[in-house]
Amino acid sequence: MEMIVVYIIGVNAITFMLMAADKRKAKKQAYRIPERTFWGLAILGGAVGVWAGMKTFRHKTKHRSFTFGMPVLIITQAVLSVFMIFMS
Repeated sequence: MEMIVVYIIGVNAITFMLMAADKRKAKKQAYRIPERTFWGLAILGGAVGVWAGMKTFRHKTKHRSFTFGMPVLIITQAVLSVFMIFMS
């Protein structure tokens, strides 16, 4: 169980930092981090990091797939986590 918590914290921290980096790149009009990277990390447990990055850096907030999809993914992952905890 400890390893899962460490993993979730780690993937969310990395995702949050990538959101900050992508926002900096957007301001400089430099090469950007692909959206599929953020979605992949979110699916792997980093959805909270994406959501926090969106709110903190005001980044990807005009993308409907992010503003609607990330909360849905967070709720889905939370429900699955609770289910797995109580089923073990």
